[in-house]
Amino acid sequence: MPNVVRAAIVQTAWTGDQDSMIKKNVDYARQAAEQGAQVMCFQELFYGPYFCQVQENEHFAYAEPIPDGPTTKLMLDLAKETGMVLIVPIFEMEQAGFYYNTAAVIDADGTYLGKYRKNHIPHVKGFWEKFYFRPGNLGYPVFDTAVGKIGVYICYDRHFPEGWRALGLNGAKIVFNPSAVDRGLSMHLWNLEQPASAVANEYFIGAINRVGKEEFGDNDFYGSSYFVDPRGQIVGDSASDTEEELVIRDLDLDTVEEVRQQWAFYRDRRPDAYQDLVAP
Repeated sequence: MPNVVRAAIVQTAWTGDQDSMIKKNVDYARQAAEQGAQVMCFQELFYGPYFCQVQENEHFAYAEPIPDGPTTKLMLDLAKETGMVLIVPIFEMEQAGFYYNTAAVIDADGTYLGKYRKNHIPHVKGFWEKFYFRPGNLGYPVFDTAVGKIGVYICYDRHFPEGWRALGLNGAKIVFNPSAVDRGLSMHLWNLEQPASAVANEYFIGAINRVGKEEFGDNDFYGSSYFVDPRGQIVGDSASDTEEELVIRDLDLDTVEEVRQQWAFYRDRRPDAYQDLVAP
């Protein structure tokens, strides 16, 4: 019997305030559940603007603890209500002065499973993330959920193949990459990197990007969210590059094992020959 998971991702535009942004995304989650989705991931820093376009202390007000903060608690209830596994990107405050770009992972029964903290932090014009976030320190966890083993990689992380590989070695069958990506050079990479990483690591990837312009900078977020399979093929179509969209696709997880038998990349790895890659 095929092992098919119905998965959802959603790209949204900033509403102008946190409460309405949360409500919008909760409404999309309920729509996804009504259409049979079993797992869903929201976009990077989903309940706020992408404030990293500027360096201003006022935006630290968006930070909250995980799992004891209000947004995680709301999402625990939403997961239990909808019966969906939820991946929830949040601006995390661990303690005063310790902030991370994080995604909480919640199982379909409302159980908090853990979190992933973005490991690679950019600091260039329009993406001043080191002003806000410390680098992640939790490694590359894979979460055993009701729909199988799920990993998370966040936005800028996608440029670094090491983490994609670590998630595969840790058993991931689906990896979600919630992002905030601007038009320009990155658009070419957006359509290149995730398919290439899906092939190299032989799992499904859900790539999520927000849409529209926001008041804190010139970035024009282009959506184009999609799922890609272990052969590097887009599942269905990519989402709009200008409009909000809920993307729901059926992912046959048996494809992972099938592809790994055809292309034995894990068998043929040579970690004994890679020592120079991690030399100081």
